[in-house]
Amino acid sequence: MADAATDPELACPTSAVVEIVFSRWTTPILWSLHTDGRQRFVELERRIGTITPKVLTQRLRQLERDGMVLRTYHPEVPPRVEYEITELGRSLAPLFAHLAGWAATNLDKVERARIDYDTEPLR
Repeated sequence: MADAATDPELACPTSAVVEIVFSRWTTPILWSLHTDGRQRFVELERRIGTITPKVLTQRLRQLERDGMVLRTYHPEVPPRVEYEITELGRSLAPLFAHLAGWAATNLDKVERARIDYDTEPLR
C-alpha cells in the first residue's frame, strides 16, 4: 500500500495539479484562451509563437481530455475548428492571477539571487 513516504502525490497533494496545469505549454495555451477567448488553431499558434504544430495539437488534445478545453468542429468548406477554455479551465484564473502577482513581486529577486549565486566563488 502506498503512503506519503513512497508516493510523491500523497506527499504533496498539489503534484497532480502541477502535472496537469504546468506542463511546458499548458499555461500559455490556457492563458491565451482565457484572455483572448475562443480561437482557431492558427490563432493560438501565432499567439504562443514558439510552439510547433505537433506539440500544440498534443497539448490541446490533452487539455480537452482533462476537461480544460472544448474543441468545436464546424463542418464547413474548409472545415473550421475552434478551441475555448471550459468552466473547469476558467476556475484556474485565481491561481494564475496569484502567480502573476507573485511573479511581478518576486522575479527580480530570483534573478538577483541567481546572479549572486553564479558570481560567488566555488564552495
